[in-house]
Order: sequence, then structure tokens, then C-alpha cells
Amino acid sequence: MTLCTAYNSYCTYLLLALAWMNMCRWWSDLGLANELKFARDQLLKWYFWPMAVLRDPKFSQERMDMTKPITMVYIIDDIFDVRGTLDELTLFAEAITRWECVEELPDYMKTCFRALDGITNEICLKAYKKHGGNPTDLLRKSWANLCDAFLVEKRWFTSRHSPSADEYLNIAIVSTGVHLAMAHSFALLCGGTNKQSLQALNTFTGMSASIAKILRLWDDLGSAKLRAAPVEQNSALLFLCSLCCFAACSSSAAAVYTLLLLQSAAAFIPQLIC
Repeated sequence: MTLCTAYNSYCTYLLLALAWMNMCRWWSDLGLANELKFARDQLLKWYFWPMAVLRDPKFSQERMDMTKPITMVYIIDDIFDVRGTLDELTLFAEAITRWECVEELPDYMKTCFRALDGITNEICLKAYKKHGGNPTDLLRKSWANLCDAFLVEKRWFTSRHSPSADEYLNIAIVSTGVHLAMAHSFALLCGGTNKQSLQALNTFTGMSASIAKILRLWDDLGSAKLRAAPVEQNSALLFLCSLCCFAACSSSAAAVYTLLLLQSAAAFIPQLIC
């Protein structure tokens, strides 16, 4: 290793260390880990997502900025999955759509909304200063779409409804948060004001849909194996079984069918690139 290479490696390491310190400070100051005890506290995991996509050291600030909405995706997911009642979640989804912290919301939802509003405003301000555009509508719409998808899934769980394959995947590709992450990265890197690009980001088709489908199916498959519960008690397996077009399938049959769907989605991506 030459002296120049060693110096560059040291600078990269120092940059990453400083960025991680800043993220830890931000997470502590945000206070959600203390106020929302039921939610996950996995900052390092959330920070790895933008690190895997934006690997160039020059994107250090963008990686930190992207970690913030990714964090809120997990927090809101836990609100829908762990804490909120169906009535509360319906009110919360409506509040996100209107982007208004209504008084009827429970305190923990108000706390979440204020944090989300602050992060969204911060990213929009940075996009405006850097690119001269205002991506507020794009980002708020992406959060509304995500919460609407979470709400549909919550209703399915509550009613024990088994959706069809198309019905499930149409919602699942939104609830992964892939489109939301793409909207925020577009705002930070490009400004998020081009009309054609805005329409593309709000349309759940193409490569982003294939990536979201792969992410969701792998996640469901992994969750089903980790929970190791009978089909009727395993929410992930219930969804996987619904993909088989009939409810009374075995866990192994659901897993095989899911792998076939994964193979199909992965094969579709090179066609889109070409």
C-alpha cells in the first residue's frame, strides 16, 4: 500500500466515523427512542441502507440525510404493526395525507408526525438551496402513499383477509418504502421538480416496482422462516400463501412459489436496463 493510498483510506475512515457520530447525535436529539419505546432502535441498520447505495465518499452528507426518512419508515411501520388501533391508524393516515397534526391524534402519533414534518422540511430546504426546486409535494405524497399502503395491510391483518396475488403485490411494492426512498434521493441529488420525473416517481411501475417486489418477497420469506410458527399464526406465511391463489397451502409450497416470483422479478430488471 502506497503512502497516498493509506492516506486516502484514513481520510475515508475518518469521514465515516464523523458521519456516524453526527447520526448518533441526531438520533439522540430527536428523542424518538425514548418517547416511542415500542418502536425499533436500529440506527446502524438504517444507516447501512444509504451507505450501500451512495458509496462514493463525496455523498457523506446525502447518506446522513437519507438515513432520516429511512428511519421514519421503520418507526411508522412499527406504529402500524405494533401500537396503533385501526381507528387511530386511519386517523393518522388521513393526517399524513392532509399533512396536518390534528388534535384527535394520540400523543405518540403527534410526536411521530412532528419528527416527520421536521425531517421533510429539512430535506426540502436543502434541495431548494442546492437545486433551486421545492420537492415538498413529492415527498408528502410519497409519505401519504406509504401510510395508505400500511393501512390496507393493517386492515387485512385485522380482518384475516387473504388478498389475491395481484392485490397483495400492488400494495406490497408501496409498503416496502422503495419508492419513498427514491423520491427522497431524487430530491436530494436532483431537486425533485422536473414534472416528468415527478410523474415517474409517483407511478409504481418499471424498475422501482421490480426492486420493491424483490425486497418485499425476500423480507416476507425471511420473516416467515424466522417466526417458525404454524401457517395460521404466521402473518408472513399467510401473505405468502395468498400468493399461491388458494389459502390452504403449506408453508413449503408458499416458499417455493415465492422463490419463483423472485426469479421472475429479478429477470425483468435487465430487460428494463436494455
